[in-house]
Amino acid sequence: MSDTPLQHAIDQVHANKAAAVKLAVKAFFDEPTNTASYVIHDPATKRAGVVDSVLDFDAASGRTSTASADAMIAYVRAEGLTVDWLLETHAHADHLSAAPYIQQKLGGKLAIGREILTVQSVFGKIFNVGTEFARDGSEFDRLFDDGDTFAIGSIPAIVLHVPGHTPADLAYVIGDVVFTGDTLFMPDFGTARADFPGGDARQLYRSIHRLLALPEETRLFLCHDYKAPGRDSYVWETTVGAERAGNIHVRDGVGEDAFVDMRTKRDATLAMPKLILPSVQVNMRGGHLPEPEENGRRYLKLPLDTL
Repeated sequence: MSDTPLQHAIDQVHANKAAAVKLAVKAFFDEPTNTASYVIHDPATKRAGVVDSVLDFDAASGRTSTASADAMIAYVRAEGLTVDWLLETHAHADHLSAAPYIQQKLGGKLAIGREILTVQSVFGKIFNVGTEFARDGSEFDRLFDDGDTFAIGSIPAIVLHVPGHTPADLAYVIGDVVFTGDTLFMPDFGTARADFPGGDARQLYRSIHRLLALPEETRLFLCHDYKAPGRDSYVWETTVGAERAGNIHVRDGVGEDAFVDMRTKRDATLAMPKLILPSVQVNMRGGHLPEPEENGRRYLKLPLDTL
């Protein structure tokens, strides 16, 4: 069975590499959440996008702040860029998105995968949010389907649906680079977990192999790094070839059943991410905080004995 979106992505990578069309990528690493966010732009047109931004959040006090997002905004302004897209790879479980704040300052369309509807349905029930939460994706400006296309300036982009970590995960193939979200980590750290509600290790394996079918020289920009044992520095860029040759979980030769067995056993040993309850609660709303209650304060819920 042919995979037309993947073939289009492969063709796009080859075409952009041959034309020497290069997407400019500036990473911003948030060490408290181990998250790599990106400002990307087309040097020819100065049109830009923001990928997986972070809203600073102190769980102990419940306070939010915007230092991480402000650094991205300052860079955009210093470079004279125009933001057209605020791209979310999925509804993150480890940090709150700053996309609405950045959108207010810089404009652009907020986008995520259409399967966010599934995430909203599942977690809407977990958080018992009631009928005021529409669960229709209306918090976002664009819901992408597998194979959808857009552009950063003159640089073409194609969307690949890569579920498994969550139902809504996307990878963005922009020019000849890919933003993988949580699907893959650095080769010495492996792959995303698949035990959140709606996750599936078998789906994850198949999604990863869609990405690993791209040309070996394709650059991959990851959403996280956790410094694997023996490594002293954070790294968030790799290639398809490096992942195929050395990823400790899915390198060439690792079969689907072996991966599923490994991933399932490993996930059973992992604690929930520290910020999963506030993060998903906000991110399923497109990064918008819950509406204030009658006393003017906003509240996040903590469902007990659930996850």
